[in-house]
Amino acid sequence: MPVPNIIFIVADDLGYADLGCYGSKANSTPALDALAKNGIRFTQGYSNAPVCSPTRFALMTGRYQYRLRGALEEPLNFKSRGNLLLGLPPEIPTLPSMLKDVGYDTALFGKWHLGFPPKFSPLFSGYDEFFGPLAGGVDYFSHCDSSGIHDLWINQEECHEIGYLTDLISKKALAYIDGKTCNPNDKENPFFISLHYTAPHWPWETREDSHLAAEVKENLFHLHGGNIHTYQKMINHMDEGIGSIVSLLKKNHALDNTLIIFTSDNGGERFSDNWPLVGGKMDLTEGGIRVPWIAHWPEYIKPNQTSSQQCITMDWTATILEIANAIPSKNYQLDGISMLQVLNNSVIEFERPLYWRMHYRSQRAARIGEWKYLKVDDYEYLFNLSQDERERANLGERMPELLRKMRHQWESWDTEMLNIPSDANVTVGYSLKNMPLR
Repeated sequence: MPVPNIIFIVADDLGYADLGCYGSKANSTPALDALAKNGIRFTQGYSNAPVCSPTRFALMTGRYQYRLRGALEEPLNFKSRGNLLLGLPPEIPTLPSMLKDVGYDTALFGKWHLGFPPKFSPLFSGYDEFFGPLAGGVDYFSHCDSSGIHDLWINQEECHEIGYLTDLISKKALAYIDGKTCNPNDKENPFFISLHYTAPHWPWETREDSHLAAEVKENLFHLHGGNIHTYQKMINHMDEGIGSIVSLLKKNHALDNTLIIFTSDNGGERFSDNWPLVGGKMDLTEGGIRVPWIAHWPEYIKPNQTSSQQCITMDWTATILEIANAIPSKNYQLDGISMLQVLNNSVIEFERPLYWRMHYRSQRAARIGEWKYLKVDDYEYLFNLSQDERERANLGERMPELLRKMRHQWESWDTEMLNIPSDANVTVGYSLKNMPLR
């Protein structure tokens, strides 16, 4: 079987239950729901972090993000412009660079969020083409970041395209895919596309809300605005773009041998639906790190599959590299584990210990089997997630030996990671003065 084209779609701050196939009643995601129905859906898929850029470091490298200084920021922000330390070092092998080594053409359409020029760039880390913002969050119409700096690029050049950013990202991907697949007689290289939407990240703007750009330019967190209806429409705009991509692939007879992956960089934010999970972005409770995982590849993945295999963002990296017959660098051993066998047979499950930490609130977490160890501030918890996904029944006092064991496992893992410097950035965005606790 020839290696597939690969489209890796990442939503920004999407909640676990924001898709119909994960329980949403909003009917905002027919295209993604169809991909899940005709492919495989994971119920125990995690992001590498509960915040944007650290997860993206893990996705690019296939390794725990805590191995790189730039990923210790929570998250990278506009203040790191020009910083020569805070970013994805060009010498580090990345998912796109390793795919290029085995003949793939590579492109990133959407959010980069892994450092700024002159040292850091998508083109320095394996991408042939790039369109999108470099920073974490930008206005959907002005395309300016939180400091008011215009931040939309084509390759290394700033571009001033007019339009709603979600649609611009979809259109660029569509044009690229059409060029690669419109003539079935051409022997094009396989392609790898990172399709990294900023939706449904703040500010809370739909296609009809261009008038809000002037209103929120001083504070893109948009703390005074938004609602669940706007939020769901933002998700729907993204879903429409994904649906157009699927339709184009089908029209050009390229859908069957294209692997489409969908996930989120972290759990949901203010208007998201994380049910039945608690917490959200910036939290190591389940609502901050458990995210949708969908894969669709008709030539390999059977339809109507659901898997409860525990897995994490960087496992996608390892999976894609195995599919593409790419060999990871011996100098940068992967922490991710390939899920290829699970994609074809959702009954397969294996133990997959997972670990997290956050500078914010001194959080720690470990997931081993059905058990989760969690520390927030000065409090420790032990949960049986097979019985208590909402993490409401703390079993730490009833099972102190298991709590100690999991704490020790976390501490042993942590010794392999970089220490978090005291000056590492933490940006929460809002507090109790803006809204009550969730």
